[in-house]
Amino acid sequence: MFRKVLIANRGEIAVRIARALREMEIASVAVYSDVDRASLHVRRCDEAVHIGAAPSRESYLHIERILEAARRTGAEAIHPGYGFLSENADFAAACEAASIVFIGPPSDAIRKMGSKTAARRIAAAAGTPIVPGAEEGLRDAGEAARVARECGYPVMLKAVAGGGGKGMRRVDTPGDLAMAFETASSEAAGAFGDAAVYIEKLIEQPRHIEIQIIGDQHGNMLHLGERECSIQRRHQKVLEECPSALMTHMPELRERMGQAAISAARAAGYYNAGTVEFLVDARGAFYFLEMNTRLQVEHPVTELVTGVDLVRWQIEIAAGGRLPLRQEQVRWNGAAIECRVYAEDPEQGFFPSPGRITHLTEPAGPGVRLDSGVYSGWHVPLEYDPMLAKLAVWAETRNAAAQRAIWALGEYHVGGIETNLRLFPGILRDPAFREGRLHTGFLDEYMARRLAPVITEEAAAVAAQAALAGAAPPAPAIGETRRESGWRRSGRESLLR
Repeated sequence: MFRKVLIANRGEIAVRIARALREMEIASVAVYSDVDRASLHVRRCDEAVHIGAAPSRESYLHIERILEAARRTGAEAIHPGYGFLSENADFAAACEAASIVFIGPPSDAIRKMGSKTAARRIAAAAGTPIVPGAEEGLRDAGEAARVARECGYPVMLKAVAGGGGKGMRRVDTPGDLAMAFETASSEAAGAFGDAAVYIEKLIEQPRHIEIQIIGDQHGNMLHLGERECSIQRRHQKVLEECPSALMTHMPELRERMGQAAISAARAAGYYNAGTVEFLVDARGAFYFLEMNTRLQVEHPVTELVTGVDLVRWQIEIAAGGRLPLRQEQVRWNGAAIECRVYAEDPEQGFFPSPGRITHLTEPAGPGVRLDSGVYSGWHVPLEYDPMLAKLAVWAETRNAAAQRAIWALGEYHVGGIETNLRLFPGILRDPAFREGRLHTGFLDEYMARRLAPVITEEAAAVAAQAALAGAAPPAPAIGETRRESGWRRSGRESLLR
């Protein structure tokens, strides 16, 4: 086993990894940029090394500086967390060349599955269903138009080299394609250094369901079931749960999707933790979307339901260990829900809200888990993703988990900045959510429902009389009641419930 591991990340995931290392009695090394000198992950590690200025390319994305920090401190392995260099094949290869263990898959597997088009080919060859679309990056808008005609509109343009909503555009008509292609290519170039995009047929109102897989270096691999990730804003997940409510109606689907995920991973020569993402339509047909060759943000819900410590398993596998369970020994117990807590304002288009946290009250109790990277007095920087923490809860049933999450959110207070905490209780109470009627457009529909005017009987009667008279109905009076189960607007004190 390793004696010392460097964590090439920041924030709550770096704190999470540091905790696992401490439990395993392995020394931890943090790295930090100028603005992260006082960050919680620096405090939680045994050592810390400054690696550069605030811009990610000068610090957390600077491969040589991170490797030099590992060499200087004697770290034998590097855990990349998620984001930054976690899915960078060149970084994994550089670790291998430096005889430093990369706690993740081999660089060749990252390279194969990191390209969305290459991953589609690998998945299809392994027998995993894929969404109809291009098998290569598209040269220009003309070629894109040809592929779109073959698929049939609507289609989705996607970046070949990345994900997370960057370089992604929905296209409904041929007239919209050229502009969307130019915009997606430009965004992909800025985000990933690669302007290539491809096209997939758009599956209308799908569920976004992912399968957690993990394998060792001895050929053993299993899946740990699914996570429901359909509640998203701008293709970024906001709330996740395990298991998916869909599996209560289609219990055989988990095993079919699990085996399809394992087949795709094996075809890429994969080991360690990874996630295969699928779109699932209303009939239960599923299609390979992409593979994330790293630990996922939402891994806590899988851990709560299966009892597995994924980070510990990652470290043990990287050190040459074997999986401690066989597939038939995996059990799913109860239900877990995770809310991603961001420094952002939902009422202002989820605009980031950096600044100093003036006070902090965090929830605790049975079935409540908080993976946090902040503390009272800390300044949330503008330079990085605004995630503060992940609130995850477990209970014996899905409804009980939703109720526990509402209670925990009520105990969670962050002062001095805006957060999205007030967004979640309304979602968790929403009838469509409680009934499990989810799809990737759920959040947009929810927000629209919460802002919809309440039509009273009196207002309806007035409108009917106006219609009979051939006149337009009167405009709503200032201050007229709107549906308060979602939004209440009152300057900076407005609340989403």
